[in-house]
Amino acid sequence: MTEFEEIYRTYFNDVYRYLLRLSGDQHVAEELTSQTFFKAMQGIQTFRGDCEVRVWLCQIGKNCYLTYVKGQTRTQPLDEAQLLELPEEGDSPEQLCERRDQAMRIRKVLHQLPEPYKEVFLWRVFAELSFKEIGQMFGKTHNWACVTYHRAKAMVRQRLEENET
Repeated sequence: MTEFEEIYRTYFNDVYRYLLRLSGDQHVAEELTSQTFFKAMQGIQTFRGDCEVRVWLCQIGKNCYLTYVKGQTRTQPLDEAQLLELPEEGDSPEQLCERRDQAMRIRKVLHQLPEPYKEVFLWRVFAELSFKEIGQMFGKTHNWACVTYHRAKAMVRQRLEENET
């Protein structure tokens, strides 16, 4: 087994889960995961070892996701599958609408966060990185990452509360 095959087997699930949380779409996450590992394979020689391999792969994945988002039109028509999507068993239409509205509010608030709060929050929540790993990515300390994350979380809470009133 080559070194890259070992990297692929070790980190595939982490990268896929991260991209699934970012995109909210299984098919998109699968495609982006493939792109991520393809780009990583092409750029493996440039990996300096400044951070963990998982962090490096998630950074590549985030860039693939951002490229994907930029390529999407703002108002995509719903396809037939989305129109026919049935709520989960036991969910009323009101519950389904409420969950979707809440998810849209949270995404809107996250995108409005200033840097580095947005990045730290996304890395912590979606990639499940430790504060040490996040600090390394920014060239900062574990404590800086922890404080920045908690400030970001407070901003998210405050903005969500403001939007509800």
